[in-house]
Amino acid sequence: MLAFSQVRVTVQAPSQTEEGQRIRVSYVVNTQDVDDIQVGDFPGFDLLFGPSTSTSSSFSMVNGKTTHSSQMTFTYTLMAQKAGTYKLPIATVKSGGQSFKSNQASIEILKSDNPGGGASSGHSGQSSAQAPTRQRLQNVGEKITKDDLYITVTASKRRLYEQEAVLLTYKLYTLVSISQCMGKMPELDGFHTQEIELPQQKTIKYERVNGRNYGTVVWSQYVLFPQKTGKLTVPAINFEADVVQQDRSIDPFDAFFNGGSSIVHINKTIVAPAVELQVDPLPTRPANFSGAVGSQFNISGTLTPEQVDANDAISLRLVVNGVGNMKLMKAPTVQWPKDFESYDPKTNDKTRVGTNGASGNVVYDYTAVPRHGGRYSIPPVEFCYFDTNTKSYRTIRTDSFHVAVAKTFGSVSRRVANQEDLTVLNSDIRYIKTSQAQVKSSGTTFFATSAYILSYIGALFLFLLLVALFYRQAKANANVARRRGKKASKAASRRLKNASKLLKQGNAKAFYEELTHALWGYVGDKLNLPVKDLSKENVSEQLAQRGVGEESLQRFFRVLSDCEFAQYAPGDPSATMDKLYADASEVINQLDGQL
Repeated sequence: MLAFSQVRVTVQAPSQTEEGQRIRVSYVVNTQDVDDIQVGDFPGFDLLFGPSTSTSSSFSMVNGKTTHSSQMTFTYTLMAQKAGTYKLPIATVKSGGQSFKSNQASIEILKSDNPGGGASSGHSGQSSAQAPTRQRLQNVGEKITKDDLYITVTASKRRLYEQEAVLLTYKLYTLVSISQCMGKMPELDGFHTQEIELPQQKTIKYERVNGRNYGTVVWSQYVLFPQKTGKLTVPAINFEADVVQQDRSIDPFDAFFNGGSSIVHINKTIVAPAVELQVDPLPTRPANFSGAVGSQFNISGTLTPEQVDANDAISLRLVVNGVGNMKLMKAPTVQWPKDFESYDPKTNDKTRVGTNGASGNVVYDYTAVPRHGGRYSIPPVEFCYFDTNTKSYRTIRTDSFHVAVAKTFGSVSRRVANQEDLTVLNSDIRYIKTSQAQVKSSGTTFFATSAYILSYIGALFLFLLLVALFYRQAKANANVARRRGKKASKAASRRLKNASKLLKQGNAKAFYEELTHALWGYVGDKLNLPVKDLSKENVSEQLAQRGVGEESLQRFFRVLSDCEFAQYAPGDPSATMDKLYADASEVINQLDGQL
């Protein structure tokens, strides 16, 4: 027997009906141990019959465990009398000496299209708990007018800011029977478009328009983010509807026995009208503007670990949540200490498209490597967005972050102004020699001697030789970029050879560092870029200008990203060492061939 606290009574009823239509209202109890049921009057309806009682039981076995459920249903047959919205009575069920109440439901009664109403109206009385099907089955050849079938489009706003979300809703109105409708938003110039996923199984609701009850359904919805300013137009969309008609000239008995059908499908084009939007430019943008436009934005951050050895990685996770154009905003900028080596953030989009735009959160994972010991502070990370509610820019911040970096074991080092480590030698001053110096007699002279003349000739010859050498060296160094580019392949080959040795030794951490340096070092040398300018954007742009294909670019950065991820990701870092070594060698050779 079901525990009393688990007894539930639920109402099953249509949400809409028409004057003169019959409907069924059922009160379902999730147990058969029912002593009595009390139901009040049904306002707006005539009670034709009830309650009729039915029971059902089910058994199931999962992994050897048997479960049993049963229910009892009390059904009332009603006739709708007067248009309006009415609350159904709450049923009280007695079970096991206790009373339990049902939930409350409402039914909207629409005016009838046919004054006669009831069965004489041409619409058969309904015997199910579903809303009546009001779409008329036309005869073949009967004209489908613009009042019988049309689509409206509504915009949540007609005036908005650049990048602000606007919702377009396409709603179908029909008096005729249709089986399907097809239509799609075309590619729009000046908009970033995202479609809202609606249920495949459409639920028809009824609305009274101009004295007639139309079956209506929201067919599609799109969220648009304007990328331009001024008066923008969303063009008209053609929808293709499949209208069902009946050929009454076919005898129904012949159609049945001969495998035929009296149903005919007619294609009807419906045009959803165009929409004009006035898009205003954003006010003067602050320097730290992230590009986010919307509302309810928040930012939080977590730094792990807070204590680390020098040359070990730390991770900063920033989470931005809100509602707006979240798929179009830029990653926040982190001000790392000078001697931290940082990498581009990895983005994890956890948003979903809703009626107000994209909502949810976007996670940014930053990785940095401190090179020296000490205590460091990372200033609060700022996120500036345009608030559509207040029509102004707002800047939100995280707290500041702190990390303690322990100096690695090895030679003693001192911090100097250029942030490099200076190794202190055990003996960096030479001892003063104590041997006797040789003294020449002052009576001898060197001037005008043969040795004097030969020394001048030798000096002149040495001078000319040095001039020739310096000229040759200056000529060779005239094009530094060319000289550095020639050495790029050799340097990359040397680093790959070192990585191969580390691979055989199983030293995963050093292997991935060497492989990463080989990739970045190759493009830095080849493009003559200093380390501070080595970024994904700069390298992509310059490689593309030198004729490197898009596929090669994507492969290079994919291998580089895999190396960096494998270096700091949890788990076994040696699992992909062989594959990444082969990929890195191949992508460097491929780039070298194209350059």
